[in-house]
Amino acid sequence: MQNLFTAMLGAAFAIGAFAADSTPPKPKDGQIDYIEFGALDITATKTFYTAAFGWKFTDYGPDYCSFEDGRLTGGFAHVKEIARRGPLVVFYAADLEAMEAKVKAAGGTIVKPIFSFPGGRRFHFTDPSGNELSVWSDGSAPKQ
Repeated sequence: MQNLFTAMLGAAFAIGAFAADSTPPKPKDGQIDYIEFGALDITATKTFYTAAFGWKFTDYGPDYCSFEDGRLTGGFAHVKEIARRGPLVVFYAADLEAMEAKVKAAGGTIVKPIFSFPGGRRFHFTDPSGNELSVWSDGSAPKQ
């Protein structure tokens, strides 16, 4: 399977499906856009992922850093204990309020209402099984 994927990716580059100097496409509604992990020690985490995988980091204060692995972006938030449920999967939405309404209508439970952060705004919700996920938007709050 890996060889098939590698061959398909190589073919995509060969036909110009991905231009090396092009800007990445804007995320689409419902598309996974960012993965966030907890980290007991931000410095040790950055050291490990840089050494093991060559990831690049941007610091946002002492308790948060984002990473780029060449394909995907994500972040590490300082935590006192690692929840063994896994990383926080973050979806993108152009209209955060509309997506929040859709999540509620579909049976999701809002566990962190919409809040602002340095890159935009987001909210957290649990699905019917209790998995926590998040949705973010790069837009500002709608005008009242």
